[in-house]
Amino acid sequence: MFDVSPLDLLVLGIMIILLFGPDKLPEVIQKVSGFLRKVRAFSEAAREDVRSELGPEFKDLELSDLHPKTFVRKHLLDADGLGIEEIRSALDPRAELAELADAVNDEPSEPTERGARTDSGASRAASPEQAPAHVYDPDAT
Repeated sequence: MFDVSPLDLLVLGIMIILLFGPDKLPEVIQKVSGFLRKVRAFSEAAREDVRSELGPEFKDLELSDLHPKTFVRKHLLDADGLGIEEIRSALDPRAELAELADAVNDEPSEPTERGARTDSGASRAASPEQAPAHVYDPDAT
């Protein structure tokens, strides 16, 4: 959290000893530890006040969850809590296209009724005897 290495702590400790000296060091340690206890008690009291004011529906509220980075990580980057994956899979056209492609590929190659064409246009154009007499529609021009 503070990115303090053990070497930094050692240098800080030596500087404190040199600044205050061995005779005042116990008093300074007592004052610093008392200050830290008061800060901890104040933060616990503030946390309990917030929880009591919010009521029982917020009894399992974690104040660390309200930090912006934690909030984004928990609610946006976390596992799919809103069912977005279900919506994406429902709207994904790949499944329908795969079924359609399978249905097209599974069609019979022989015509079942008279005049029904199920083969592709490329195979019709490949044989010259089945080639159309004209390649354009005179009614369309």
